[in-house]
Amino acid sequence: MDNQNLKAFITVAELGSFSEAADRLYLTQSAISKRIAQLEQQIGKKLFDRIARQVSLTEAGSELLPRAQRILQEYDSALQAINDLSGEASGTLRLAISHHLGLHRLPPVLKQFAQQYPNVTLDIEFMDSEKAYEQVLHGQSEVAVITLALESHHNIHSKKIWDDPLRFICAQDHQLAQLKTPQLKDLAEYPIILPGLNTYTGRIIQNLFQQEDIPLKAPMSTNYLETISTMVEIGLGWSVLPETLVRELHVMPFEQVSIERELGYIHHMKRSLSNAALAFLGLMDRA
Repeated sequence: MDNQNLKAFITVAELGSFSEAADRLYLTQSAISKRIAQLEQQIGKKLFDRIARQVSLTEAGSELLPRAQRILQEYDSALQAINDLSGEASGTLRLAISHHLGLHRLPPVLKQFAQQYPNVTLDIEFMDSEKAYEQVLHGQSEVAVITLALESHHNIHSKKIWDDPLRFICAQDHQLAQLKTPQLKDLAEYPIILPGLNTYTGRIIQNLFQQEDIPLKAPMSTNYLETISTMVEIGLGWSVLPETLVRELHVMPFEQVSIERELGYIHHMKRSLSNAALAFLGLMDRA
């Protein structure tokens, strides 16, 4: 089986879209369709059903997907192992990075890495921490730099690099900004704009209020912290955000309440790390 055809198949399966797969792989949609057709012809089975613009795996496609992923992972590992025989960092390093860290923490590390290891090609995907965690768990990315999960997994090694304090914030002209010594129960009277409850950050905040048995009023949510900061700034509600996003917002003084999240990197414990990955993690450890 041709590796490029398998890669096209896996990407369409993951994204559920031929057009999005084409964008991801920097190909035309017709090129993606041709590669899938070649693979279907070789296998002798249809791999995708296309109904009302929805793309889903057939039974044959579902059987092929995990095997195709393993084939490409083994192929990439073999190439990397050969490259690593020289003892130098080279080849491709696949990183999954959370949007927030990519903007606010990692640029200096990435710049230094690119300067010190010019023979390494960085293949970076920016995504939610939760998705990045899954990518490492399933071998699709070698390293992820993320908000660390609240629970550990026996196959995942994680290391904290930064503590990231979270602040209770509102607009400067919000009613909560007038309170000199606010209490958590005061916040329940006003709408909150939360990070998605499916995110690690959202769960940290939700757990705090559940422990105090304080209901949250008409919560709105989005996974993009920069969007939350803007919505708070225009007065749509209050929130809890990292210090890097406070900007001109009012920070409410909660002296008895301290919450933070841990930021760092993860990799699969059963995967042999490439020289490039080891070099990158060395820079991360000194960040």
